[in-house]
Amino acid sequence: MKIRFDIVSANPAILESSLTNGLISRAVRKKYIEVRVHNLREYADGRYKQIDDSPYGGGAGMILKAEPIFRCINKLKAERSYDEVIYFSPQGVRFNQKRANDFSLKKNLLLLCGHYKGIDERIIKRLVTLELSIGEYVLSCGDIAALAFVDSVARLVPGVLGDGESALSDTFQTETGFDCPQYTRPEKYDGLKVPDVLLSGNHAEIKKWREKKALAKYRKIKKLNK
Repeated sequence: MKIRFDIVSANPAILESSLTNGLISRAVRKKYIEVRVHNLREYADGRYKQIDDSPYGGGAGMILKAEPIFRCINKLKAERSYDEVIYFSPQGVRFNQKRANDFSLKKNLLLLCGHYKGIDERIIKRLVTLELSIGEYVLSCGDIAALAFVDSVARLVPGVLGDGESALSDTFQTETGFDCPQYTRPEKYDGLKVPDVLLSGNHAEIKKWREKKALAKYRKIKKLNK
């Protein structure tokens, strides 16, 4: 099943590199996903195509205007139905692996990237169906969050990864939420050796070791995050 991502952006250039290189680009070329970027300035008025203005009530920063976003999103919604219209915001619900799994089953997702101090609240009230946060921190623009989102969801689409089972064993897909330590050749390097159990060929013991180490890492990080 192919997923279409429509990205509404004030900074299309930020998206260009990832859309022409890496996993997202390969997934597009192989037609597992479709990504379309829509430049907000093409929907703005005036000679200078202004998309931002100062906030009512005063305060620092600029706000993305309602008009160009309404025009762009309404045009896109007239062309197809969207499973979600997502606005990336540190004040949104937290994006996690479970939600990435759920989104990988969708067909059409519209992603709205904020900029400056935010967007006019009327856009959220009328057009946005989900505010989504990729973490409790602030980015310079939502385009960075959108790329993280598309990459996270796209890699779950069957066929995108060369190893079909790789995504199923990723961090946060397991019971503890964490992956175990991984090693590869050489067996010894800089005085450090691969654990003997991984060289034993005993798959039952290897499985037990991996589960134990993943759980230990999970408990350690959970404690540090308190």
